[in-house]
Amino acid sequence: METYDNPVLERLPLHLKRFIVPQYYERYTAIDQAVWRYVMRQNYAYLRDIAYYPYIPGLRKAGLSIEQIPDLRAMNDSLKQIGWGAATVDGFIPPAAFMEFQAYRVLVVAADIRQIEHIEYTPAPDIIHESSGHAPIIGEPEYAEYLQYFGEIGTKAMFSEKDFELYEAIRNLSILKESNRTTAEQLAAAEKQLTVIQDNMGEPSEMALLSRLHWWTVEYGLIGTIANPKIYGAGLLSSIGESASCMRLEVPKIPYSLSALAYSYDITKPQPQLFVTPDFKHLRHVLDQFADTMSFRIGGTIGLEKAIACKNPCTLVYSSGLQVTGVFQAGITSTEIEYIKTVGPTALAYADKQLEGHGKTYHAAGFGSPVGRLSDAEKAMEDFDDADLERYGIEIDERAFLTFTSGIEVRGVVRSIVRQNQKIQLITLSPCQVVDNRTCQILFDPEWGIYDMAVGEKIVSVFCGAADKEAYEQGTAVSATSTVIQELDEQSRAKDHLYSMIRKKRIGQERDVTLAEIYHSIKRDFPTDWLAYVETLEMAIHDEDLPLADEIEKQLQDIVYAHQHLTKLILDGIHLARNDQIALLLGE
Repeated sequence: METYDNPVLERLPLHLKRFIVPQYYERYTAIDQAVWRYVMRQNYAYLRDIAYYPYIPGLRKAGLSIEQIPDLRAMNDSLKQIGWGAATVDGFIPPAAFMEFQAYRVLVVAADIRQIEHIEYTPAPDIIHESSGHAPIIGEPEYAEYLQYFGEIGTKAMFSEKDFELYEAIRNLSILKESNRTTAEQLAAAEKQLTVIQDNMGEPSEMALLSRLHWWTVEYGLIGTIANPKIYGAGLLSSIGESASCMRLEVPKIPYSLSALAYSYDITKPQPQLFVTPDFKHLRHVLDQFADTMSFRIGGTIGLEKAIACKNPCTLVYSSGLQVTGVFQAGITSTEIEYIKTVGPTALAYADKQLEGHGKTYHAAGFGSPVGRLSDAEKAMEDFDDADLERYGIEIDERAFLTFTSGIEVRGVVRSIVRQNQKIQLITLSPCQVVDNRTCQILFDPEWGIYDMAVGEKIVSVFCGAADKEAYEQGTAVSATSTVIQELDEQSRAKDHLYSMIRKKRIGQERDVTLAEIYHSIKRDFPTDWLAYVETLEMAIHDEDLPLADEIEKQLQDIVYAHQHLTKLILDGIHLARNDQIALLLGE
């Protein structure tokens, strides 16, 4: 993992650090730098009037400059002053990992930057969205607390196997859209695959619903009043197209509430409506309303059903505090859970730390255990003291007969009893037989080995993933698909060399070539490159070379006439160059 001298990053667990990739700053081309600079100049000028007020000073707090793509080391030097960090990742990462980074107060920043063709908006995560969108607003303490709290809730959210299929499809499509090697056939196939998955998702999971709340707040949220909202969502703050269009009257503004769950979203299109919160405290209130319906807070049969549907490792928590992590199958339930069952590697933990000797290699074939109270017992077995244990014949090296109110019976020789925090959590028996007396079904037989019986009257919590992620998730792979490093052909290299000259000219490092010569090179070799013209127009106006500025602007107007879809980008560039708003904002 790349090091950034930030204690926030140093505290990250290993299973998250495996998602972090080097930034490779030297890979950014001069064109990339020009794209960053254009977007940031437009944002800086425009957002002062419609962004939530801490945004502009927040840019400085986050260590961001309008002149160059941020170096993550510089960002971390600034962010650690407010208790946050930033780390580069490879495009989209799984939602659960994204949420957990957030819980650790770390912004994940996609190292890539959008192509000039997608300068207004890209469905793929990129460094413009992640840094200029997310980073500035976390300088506001109440919002930063909400972001972290959302991450903590999101880390516990249950997802379905369809969610992971959707994640991989979105990731694949975003990579293809930003690659200059993608064919029309590849793009069409990826879009079709995504549509098929989206159309067959079934009931949305907790993670899918939570993602909607994240989208309508963290990504596309407005704050204030319906009549006068301000932008705080990162998706809007980093989109020079949608940050303007979203304020139009035809885009409905809705008071933010739990009703936002009913609105799905499409990352490839402008949002058809937006939600307005009166303040950041309200965001947490709505989030808590939803969290109260989630399995990690309610447990029980509903939580178990979601764990079974997930078909991925989940964790069930007994009322004793014992945590069981594995892939769950249907056990035995009536109105309450009576017997749980996992298949494949399973681990036992307490307080998110694996119990010694109870990792997934020991329980490699699965795990099963009753849930509930012993027949005629006045209290839960987890609360038994030594006298209670003796009364029910639960003594080391003695044979015990434990009959639960469900009718499940455990018969075996007690070998050990694990008690933590004054709660009995685990009783190990060998030899042992477990039988459901109602059906005579054998749930465990002495020939199968040692029986570890979990102790607890109820399942109080169910959440996705492992209790002890460090121990359970070792060796888990990241996505097999990687973002594509853009390959420059001869023409692209020539264009990048031209942009490099423009950049050096602007900062005073290029004295052998005049601005007029650069302009004529653009006109000769890349006559429709509007961004190169905009960059030279700024310098011509700055140098008070008005004839050259007028000639450049005429070329830009000709491009507008021939390429209508570039109208807003070009006219915004001309307007900013002519009015020099950036210098005004910076007090120059």
